[in-house]
Amino acid sequence: MSTHNIESSLIENRVFEPSEAFKQQANVNDQQYQAMLKKADEDNVGFWVDLAKEKIDWATPFTKGLDDANPPFYKWFADGELNISYNCIDRHLADKGDKVAIIFEADDGRVEKYTYQQLFAEVSRLANALIDLGLKKGERVIIYMPMIPQAVFAMQACARVGAVHSVVFGGFSAESLKDRIDDAAATMVITADGGIRGGKKVPLKNAVDLAIEKSNKTVKHVLVYEHSHEAITMFDHDVLWNDAVAGKAETHQALAVNAEDPLFLLYTSGSTGKPKGIQHSSGGYLLNALLTCEWVFDLKDDDVFWCTADVGWITGHTYVAYGPLALGKTMLMFEGVPTYPNAGRFWQVCQDHKVSVFYTAPTAIRALMKFGADVPKQYDLSRLRLLGTVGEPINPEAWMWYYNEIGRGECPVVDTWWQTETGAHMIAPLPGVTALKPGSCTRPIPGIIANIVDKEGNVLTEGEGGYLVISKPWPSMLRTIWGDDERFVDTYFGMFKNKYYVVGDSAHWDTDGNYWIMGRIDDVLNVSGHRLGTMEIESALVSHPVVVEAAVVGRPHDVKGEAVVAFCVIHSDLPENDERDALVAELREWVSKEIGAIAKPDDIRFGTNLPKTRSGKIMRRILRSIAKDEVIAQDTSTLEDPSIIQQFMKKV
Repeated sequence: MSTHNIESSLIENRVFEPSEAFKQQANVNDQQYQAMLKKADEDNVGFWVDLAKEKIDWATPFTKGLDDANPPFYKWFADGELNISYNCIDRHLADKGDKVAIIFEADDGRVEKYTYQQLFAEVSRLANALIDLGLKKGERVIIYMPMIPQAVFAMQACARVGAVHSVVFGGFSAESLKDRIDDAAATMVITADGGIRGGKKVPLKNAVDLAIEKSNKTVKHVLVYEHSHEAITMFDHDVLWNDAVAGKAETHQALAVNAEDPLFLLYTSGSTGKPKGIQHSSGGYLLNALLTCEWVFDLKDDDVFWCTADVGWITGHTYVAYGPLALGKTMLMFEGVPTYPNAGRFWQVCQDHKVSVFYTAPTAIRALMKFGADVPKQYDLSRLRLLGTVGEPINPEAWMWYYNEIGRGECPVVDTWWQTETGAHMIAPLPGVTALKPGSCTRPIPGIIANIVDKEGNVLTEGEGGYLVISKPWPSMLRTIWGDDERFVDTYFGMFKNKYYVVGDSAHWDTDGNYWIMGRIDDVLNVSGHRLGTMEIESALVSHPVVVEAAVVGRPHDVKGEAVVAFCVIHSDLPENDERDALVAELREWVSKEIGAIAKPDDIRFGTNLPKTRSGKIMRRILRSIAKDEVIAQDTSTLEDPSIIQQFMKKV
């Protein structure tokens, strides 16, 4: 194997075939799957064109499929016109007006339901209010909201009037919000007085006030929804939501926009520290959003689909605000956290609302594993028929716990790989077709052409690890980085000079052709000439009975190049002194046995949790600084519990 390649030592031989019962009812069966693969291979553009004509209601039908005249600035369906909100709401009214579109459970357990007709009325009133406030097509709107239906109303209303929304997760600080307002030159902010999470109120309007005070003053109006009923200060540019929509018509004619007009910007962190405004189109994005809901989630009309992601992230865009609604399905929104008021909250929500398709992050699964299998057994989860994971690779032991304890050994687990930049699932099982392996996202969905290559761009063979790339453009791909075309090209296409889209993850495929994500390229460790993916070391640690969760980073080492530093959360209390030393030695030997001596951590530290944002994302940059004994210079305001940092600063 080339020294440029990334070594994989993770061995997983367990295979779970789809049951006959699931195959019989699946939206995509094996015969259809093989036909789709064949068509996509023979005529990739035609494959997407036919689906776009079939699945989307066009105001002006397109005549062009892919415009690749100026790579990597690809365009799809570029002479067509549509409105995404129309596709998500209006087209369902004739036959599904009384069908529940959104079920909402608040942090305190209060429940609201909105039919498609009611959703149309709410979104129409807001769209009419936005127009009366002077919002114009193409202007940018920052949405800084709790996880409540009004956040989706705001996204849909922006789409109806042709405005470009940029949702900012409610856990971000005022400074982060200001950066996004300024970069987008936003003319409006839609927010709430506050959010409620785990019984605690989260001030939002105050953060907006601070952000606007420090901003470039492009914002003309701030629309404020009263949710937490916190005391707030109202300024001249502030308008209460209820006042704005009062008396507005409950109908609105959605504006047809060009398929390539931007639908939204979503800011993701960049290596330079400056957030990247990922720009997504309208037509292409919608196509992949609804197709993956149909193919990967196998959604049916009687399903209740719950994606636990916040709308501040791409998962909450594609699989809360747009994809399920575009198919006319019922989706659930939840304001709270998995462990409040107790560790059974997720499972109680599933039971109470008869959730049938459940999609969450491995971090949430591992956090709930800590409380044991007896907790979910207290709830009726018999309606569940499909489980999904998103956000990071899931280690095999967490996959098995999810499959056995939540899915009763009957529900397929669709482990989905994709990114903010890709817009929708790229590599994921089709549950009526794909044999599942715990920890593998399996194979690209039909139409997506993925490869694993070495540093020179040569396609590697089965069993080898390298850079994961996408070889052909697809409809929902990002169009650019807002205001920075050069950074867009350099970041995603520069490495192989426009030949491939470089996803930034390392991966390998096994002898069955399944893909295994090994972590971010910048998380690959170079230990004594061996390139090791951090995910595999983390997976080995978590397979030990005492370890609940682990994160691995590198730090410079004079001899080995990089030393392996592991941060572990364990089932028991934090160990001290001799007990800690014994556990460190035991875990080092465990990793040596599972992967090899080269992967043994040089340093293992313990904490009650990992430093995570309120969305559950591990802040690895902070862990790298801790590992190097550096002063923490990063913004820690988005951390769920900043005190975790101090626990890990205690060196073993």
